[in-house]
Amino acid sequence: MRIPGSRRPWCRKSFRTSIWNCRRPHSRNPPVPGLRPEPALRPGTDAVRIALGLCYDGSCWHGWQTQPSHQTVQDVLEAALAQFVAAPVATVCAGRTDTGVHALQQVVHLDTEAQRRDESWVRGLNALLPQSISVQWALPVVPAFHARFDARMRTYFYVLRCAAVRSPILVGRVGWIHDRLDVHAMREAADGLVGEHDFSAFRAAECQAASPVRTLEALTIQARGDFLIFEFRANAFLHHMVRNLMGTLVMIGRGKRPARWAAELLSLRDRRLAASTFMPDGLYLAHVAYPEAPQLPLLTASAALRRHLGPILQSDAGAALQ
Repeated sequence: MRIPGSRRPWCRKSFRTSIWNCRRPHSRNPPVPGLRPEPALRPGTDAVRIALGLCYDGSCWHGWQTQPSHQTVQDVLEAALAQFVAAPVATVCAGRTDTGVHALQQVVHLDTEAQRRDESWVRGLNALLPQSISVQWALPVVPAFHARFDARMRTYFYVLRCAAVRSPILVGRVGWIHDRLDVHAMREAADGLVGEHDFSAFRAAECQAASPVRTLEALTIQARGDFLIFEFRANAFLHHMVRNLMGTLVMIGRGKRPARWAAELLSLRDRRLAASTFMPDGLYLAHVAYPEAPQLPLLTASAALRRHLGPILQSDAGAALQ
């Protein structure tokens, strides 16, 4: 049986029962925060750990993590893997993206006894996956490699278009606001957010992280033509953290709040006082850093953005990403 929609874009259509049945029940349970599981490879077997580089259009999916009543990237990937290796497969990703959030370089690991060449993983899985998801590369890694817990840095881009009229062609791919924003004020606010802070004011109510403390290594804003490109780089992010930061920065950019408001929200630690969560459309997981796994063929964050969004941003943003 072929996965539905493998030859055309596939968005929010129900799974067939046989696809649901191929999933491992325990793969629905998220890992306990702060607890690193032992490698899942069973001693005495021929199982190997495979790493995949994944790119996907998040506007078609209800986020990465499997859900009982919605289609997610994890659900579809594991269904394709199960068909490709003729056995159930559980996956672990570097960053569990939300509904509507895209990935330029998501990293996933899985364990399997199937023997395949690296290029066969790419061709075989892409033949089974819908057009909104694609495997960019695949290679075996050491059994101890963990896509989530070995990641030392994650980089997200938010691409925002400021124009009087929205472009239907860009809906879902970039954020949009009809106002012109004060970039200087937003940069001043961003400077106060960089560093190790309690980001309680910018975490979702349903966030399951054990601690709200995160280290935001960089928050930069580049302006080119109608586009603003926000880069967020941190060791890890809280649930909705980037989109909540975006909401606050945009409000400052519109002149509704002063630049110092962002730092004040950090000290108040109250989500109810901050701006609303911004739209997911222009948010991209662009890079995950693995210092102990240099063999992974990852592009820089800017190179990944140029490769996948170059035709959209064209010359306006291209100069900002050199």
